[in-house]
Amino acid sequence: MSAPEIDIVTKEVLPESELKDGQMKAVEFGEGKVLLSKIKGKIYATSAFCTHYGAPLEKGVISHDGRVVCPWHGACFNVCSGDIEDAPGLDSLWKFSATVNNGQIVVSANQQEIKSKVGRIVPKARTKGTGKKENETVVIIGGGSGGIHTVESLRMNDFQGDIVLISEETYAPIDRTKMSKGLVDNAEKLAWRKPEELKNDFGVDFHPGTSVTKVDFSSQSVTTSSGQTHKYDHLVLAPGAKPKKIPIDGADLEGVVTLRYVQDTKKITSSITKDSDIVLIGTSFISMEAASAILKKEPKSVTLVGMDETPFEKILGKDIGNAVMENMKKQGIKFYMKAEIEKIAPSESDSSRVGAIHVKGQDPIPANLVVMGTGVAPATSFLEGVVPLEKDGGVKVDEYLRIEGQKNVYAIGDIAHYVQYPDKFPRRVEHWNVAGNHGREVAHNIAYPNDQVAYTKVPIFWSSIGKGLRYLGTGAGFDDSYTDGDIDELKFATYQAKNGKITAVATMQRDPIVAKANELMRLDIMPSLEEIRNGKNILEIELIDKGENKV
Repeated sequence: MSAPEIDIVTKEVLPESELKDGQMKAVEFGEGKVLLSKIKGKIYATSAFCTHYGAPLEKGVISHDGRVVCPWHGACFNVCSGDIEDAPGLDSLWKFSATVNNGQIVVSANQQEIKSKVGRIVPKARTKGTGKKENETVVIIGGGSGGIHTVESLRMNDFQGDIVLISEETYAPIDRTKMSKGLVDNAEKLAWRKPEELKNDFGVDFHPGTSVTKVDFSSQSVTTSSGQTHKYDHLVLAPGAKPKKIPIDGADLEGVVTLRYVQDTKKITSSITKDSDIVLIGTSFISMEAASAILKKEPKSVTLVGMDETPFEKILGKDIGNAVMENMKKQGIKFYMKAEIEKIAPSESDSSRVGAIHVKGQDPIPANLVVMGTGVAPATSFLEGVVPLEKDGGVKVDEYLRIEGQKNVYAIGDIAHYVQYPDKFPRRVEHWNVAGNHGREVAHNIAYPNDQVAYTKVPIFWSSIGKGLRYLGTGAGFDDSYTDGDIDELKFATYQAKNGKITAVATMQRDPIVAKANELMRLDIMPSLEEIRNGKNILEIELIDKGENKV
């Protein structure tokens, strides 16, 4: 039986003179598009869309070193190789042949790859005898963003040893962000990789629905609830966080839920009818996103009860928080702010189920379902007595994300108190991209022990609130800010600064400003707040490293 034909198409796509150095451009190619980039005089061709959610990469930003940043959610790729470099995506870009003939750029590409809805996935996991660390074992505790990115990055970095992935969740690693933003309640639809793909394509020994009961650094072993003991050469602690309920009367009534796991989302979606009164406690990103998603299911009412005066005031400032709240009110969502919750009362018809929320000074708020978006705590109970825990239950790590005194034990994601660059202060961040990028960096350091890389990324955050928030922030706080645009219309770019130095950028409907700010901070060429206030446009700044001659 002959091998199937590969549908390779070769065609002229663009005059070379129309592509300047450091520029990218998407061009039509058959039934799809190809992204052309010119880096240091050489032309490259890759797939044109981000492998995360399909954003057009041409609308993003490209740096002098070939990094292209997605305009939506901050995923980064290297156009020279097509490889993914930063979360949240997992797949790399397809890479195609690009040459120049008689002044025309000529691309040869596989039509199936051009049309593909997915990107380039790491090939079959291992070929023993050809790669790095083939006799070593990495044990990863936690099947969230940090865990799956560690797996992917280990294989991308040619780690040929064994990988053991232990997860309390009963399903393969999922895209958790889709639960609050879209109320997706099917684990298979949320899964990054199917269990059989983890096993067959990535060589992962996957243990779902399994908790860790003991970690022993001296014997380099992990014992689980199934009674198994796994020996490790490298241990990655990525258990994430567990949601917290506020300790008030009625918190344990049926119909009072948190939102972290697929079964939580199923409880929410199965409870929504046209007669439902739904209350969300807390005005966190989770609550605000879930409220908007729930509203699309057309229940009788959606109400947010917040303890602060304005949502997101500490992070985004009062003006942005108020504008988002007013926008949501116009959609039909009710707000009770500065609320003092007295109790959650049972239903008059069923004392085991929730019936109302009692807020001081207000009439009882009817509630058939209550979602508590009231924060999370690091899931580190299994580490008590094993490592020193911070006051919040987190774990302190060095700039390489290693636990002090343990050169082969890493803590990442929601549990890690890591060194935040550029100001180098300890910080713990509960966000999807941070956990994923932690995992990618740790995997590199495991595969290349003689080329350790410190973690220096500034967190990028996105949310479906308002008109789609993009946020980049060092966490250093701010004492001054400047806004370009109209906050009330939710079309703006806000720059926050401390002592004149930009510490955060928040935008709505102004892509790719946050993506550009990310690269400017990475290259240490971000202008001051005063320069921006005086009219400097960061989109016009060339992305050249300070160390290079060109300015």
